[in-house]
Amino acid sequence: MRYILVGGFNTVFGYGLFALLTWSFRGLGSFSYMYAAVLSNFIAISVAFLGYKWFVFRTRGNYLVEYVRCFGVYGSSALIGLAGLPILVPILRHTLHKPELAPYIAGAILTVVTVLFSFVGHKSFSFRQKLIEKDLVSRSDAPSA
Repeated sequence: MRYILVGGFNTVFGYGLFALLTWSFRGLGSFSYMYAAVLSNFIAISVAFLGYKWFVFRTRGNYLVEYVRCFGVYGSSALIGLAGLPILVPILRHTLHKPELAPYIAGAILTVVTVLFSFVGHKSFSFRQKLIEKDLVSRSDAPSA
């Protein structure tokens, strides 16, 4: 249930930010949605990390280590979206009655795909308790300077 609530917020926040930035960057050329996608992904990943750490998985592991893992999972998802946008947007521009809506619709479609991919990655890698415990043990075993 916590994953659904935080994931729902992250999805709305991330897509809303993408839509706002796409609209803001619309004068930068026909691929301006790509600038919006890169920037919104970076910001949304950072916000999502805190939501998952504090409210969903409630881990006590190292913030930097978990952030890097989280960014790896979300970064992989982001790559799917970044690869899919330049494929879907031109197709939608040619098929829609309002071609200016193509980046928004493509972003929404790809959001569904990345949500599923992200859940599996976070559950099995970013916030996997055994990995976190292993990191804590290895740091406690390291000789102090």
